Amino acid sequence: MAVTNWLLILGAVLLGTLAQLLLKAGTSAVGTFAFTSANVFPVGWQLATQPFILGGITAYGLSLIVWIMALSRVDVSIAYPMVSIGYVLTAIAAWQFLGESISTMKIAGIGVIILGVVIVARS
Repeated sequence: MAVTNWLLILGAVLLGTLAQLLLKAGTSAVGTFAFTSANVFPVGWQLATQPFILGGITAYGLSLIVWIMALSRVDVSIAYPMVSIGYVLTAIAAWQFLGESISTMKIAGIGVIILGVVIVARS
C-alpha cells in the first residue's frame, strides 16, 4: 500500500481518537445527569455548547473527510480493519491523559487487535 494511503488511514484514525478523547472530556466537564424529559433541553444545550464536545464533533467531521479520501484509494476490506488501531490508541491515550486504568485483560485485548491489524496489513 502506498505511503499516502497509509497516512490517510492513520490520519482518519488519529482524528477519531482525538474526537473520542474530546467527547469524554466534554461529558466529564458537564458531569453526570439524569435522563429525564425535564432536563432534555437544559442538558442538551450544555452538551451542545461545551467546547470539548464541539471540538470532538469537529474532529469527527474531519475524520470523516479524511476517511472518505482513504476509501477512494484503498479497498474497504483492507482499510476498515485498520480502524481497529483507533481502539488501541484511544485506550492508551485515555490511560495517559484521562487517568483511566489499563488492566492485564485490556493489554491482552490490545495485543490481539495489533496482531489482527498486522495480519490484515500483510494480506
